[in-house]
Amino acid sequence: MPNSLIKLSLTLLLGALALISIDVFAHGVDDNTRAFLEQNQGVQFIPFLYIGAKHMITGYDHLLFLVGVIFFLYRSKEVLLYVTMFTIGHSTTLLFGVLSDIQVNAYLIDAVIGLSVVYKGFDNLGGFKRCFNWQPNTQWAVLIFGLFHGFGLATKLQEFHLPEEGLITNLIAFNIGVELGQFAALVFILIAINAWRKLPSFQRFSTVTNTALMSAGVMLMGYQLTGYIVN
Repeated sequence: MPNSLIKLSLTLLLGALALISIDVFAHGVDDNTRAFLEQNQGVQFIPFLYIGAKHMITGYDHLLFLVGVIFFLYRSKEVLLYVTMFTIGHSTTLLFGVLSDIQVNAYLIDAVIGLSVVYKGFDNLGGFKRCFNWQPNTQWAVLIFGLFHGFGLATKLQEFHLPEEGLITNLIAFNIGVELGQFAALVFILIAINAWRKLPSFQRFSTVTNTALMSAGVMLMGYQLTGYIVN
């Protein structure tokens, strides 16, 4: 891919992200999905599969964290390991949170998810080694933050007080959909990152991207904490 074309693509992507209002994706549920969930009765495997996939693909907070996680992973085995750790984390708390009816404040959970984005950008920039001469275990960090991401998903579903009938099946379908959406997003992310790795400008690109990740995470945290205080 030509250098100029990749630069143009990155510029357009960053511009699009800058123009997106956080309010548009607040809680990640559009009107049609909200209406369906509020009226849902019984087993609805395919609709919940679709909603799960859609939520992950449009879930900017989850995707930003995943971008940071895989940014410096060069081997397929490593990508699979870290994505699996994240999947185990968010699948566990998604199912456990809804089935056990564990109520967690959505704003605080989403603020922690924003913190996870800050953490990964900071880690990718070598911040822990430079500032603290210490490196946290990245696998455990991805798993732990995955647990919080799962609670974030759970709180969104709990808003709609889903009926008990068919709940387990619908949750499994939603979770499978999340994994499918995650896989689809990762394919495009990996293609873009791998294309840039072949260019001399990758080091500059990596610094700018991870700095942007940190900035986005700080904004997400600020937005969610403001929502918590106001509400």
